[in-house]
Amino acid sequence: MEIEFLRKEYPKFLYNNYKIFEDENKIYIEYEFEIEKLSKFNPKVEILKKNFKFKDINSDTVKNIVFSMGMVEAISYFKATCSPQFFIKCGKLNNFQEAWFKKLFYVGLGEFRYINNINISNEDWIEFISEGEEIKVSDSKDDLRGIIIPVGGGKDSNVTLELLKDYKKDSLAFRIGSNSVSEGCAKVAGFSNEEIIEVKRTIDKNLLDLNGKGFLNGHTPFSAIVAFLTYLCSYLLGKKYIALSNEDSANETNVEGENINHQYSKTIEFENDFREYGQKVLKTNVEYFSMLRPISELQIAMLFSNIEEYHQVFKSCNVGSKSVPWKWCCNCPKCLFVYTILSPFLYKEKLVNIFGEDLFEREDLLKTFIELCGYGETKPFECVGTYSEIRFAITETIKKCNRELPFLLEYYKNNFELSTENLLTYYNDNNNIPKEFEDILKNKLKTLIK
Repeated sequence: MEIEFLRKEYPKFLYNNYKIFEDENKIYIEYEFEIEKLSKFNPKVEILKKNFKFKDINSDTVKNIVFSMGMVEAISYFKATCSPQFFIKCGKLNNFQEAWFKKLFYVGLGEFRYINNINISNEDWIEFISEGEEIKVSDSKDDLRGIIIPVGGGKDSNVTLELLKDYKKDSLAFRIGSNSVSEGCAKVAGFSNEEIIEVKRTIDKNLLDLNGKGFLNGHTPFSAIVAFLTYLCSYLLGKKYIALSNEDSANETNVEGENINHQYSKTIEFENDFREYGQKVLKTNVEYFSMLRPISELQIAMLFSNIEEYHQVFKSCNVGSKSVPWKWCCNCPKCLFVYTILSPFLYKEKLVNIFGEDLFEREDLLKTFIELCGYGETKPFECVGTYSEIRFAITETIKKCNRELPFLLEYYKNNFELSTENLLTYYNDNNNIPKEFEDILKNKLKTLIK
């Protein structure tokens, strides 16, 4: 459907209500959103209690976090029609919050707007109209300790698990959904089932019905949901730190010359924005940072190549995640990227053992390969590394290959310049890592870079 028709036909999106309640097994969060004259939506979140000791869920601080999280949850439903007016019936945004969410709704939906050919300015994109009461909270004086480590199942969070293993006594792993891979990775790191926070997030089926009827659909800033969910759990469980595994490479745009980034909510820009939101609005002592922010995907691959106990457990293919069990599909940009970035350290036998075949021999992946290298129209809309580090990885693998080059490496050698950079010593000081954790990362890099 055309964006102009949808915005005219359905001009009002409503954030009607949120509630949080519990029984002996779970904490429940429910939202009510509505596209006026079209549909209501009731997405849900469930947090398993296990043997955890949670704070009172009825405090204004908790309500404030849950309300704010609802603003992010609403993005998935708002995008069906991109209604120009967003009415907030159950709370009130101040000027700072309005600007903060206006940016998230616009930049966080950058890929969605690009794919759907939507050309609307930030100024005209959305208007927030608050009709509810403000939730007033004071700065928390709680003494927090320990770390929550979100685990997605890919190489990055596994590296973070290993870097922080000496802090495991005061740490908890965190995962969303029935993801057996993330559970498996956490258990390899030594976390028992009782030390893994498990969250279930349910999408309202009415949204899926709209998607099937041709209403707008596309990528949303999922990591922003993770940010608020982990923040809520950190506060409820008295944990001070949330240690993400987002790297410096996430900051690169997918479309040259435009701020269109598949990984926007994994960037340092979002991280800084969220930290500011936590300080000014949520007002707890929880500290959100990324353990891997100073380094690149290439360096993460180097670190990961040395923790072999995870090699047969980890997965990060989004296509393969829909299979049971989760597998590498070996046909998508994500699979080819992970294969490529690990190749300087694990090619050939160890990589083939992980993926089941040599992806560099796949002639049908040439177009994807060219896009990953930066010679296509756009960078693949996946969580992949920068052009420079992909070119470096390919160059290093070509240099180390003591056999006839496979198809894709031979193609690169014959058509593109080999990299002359040394990217293994890269380090970005623009990060938020507490010093005691940053020292761990720096020392580990020193042991691997000769």
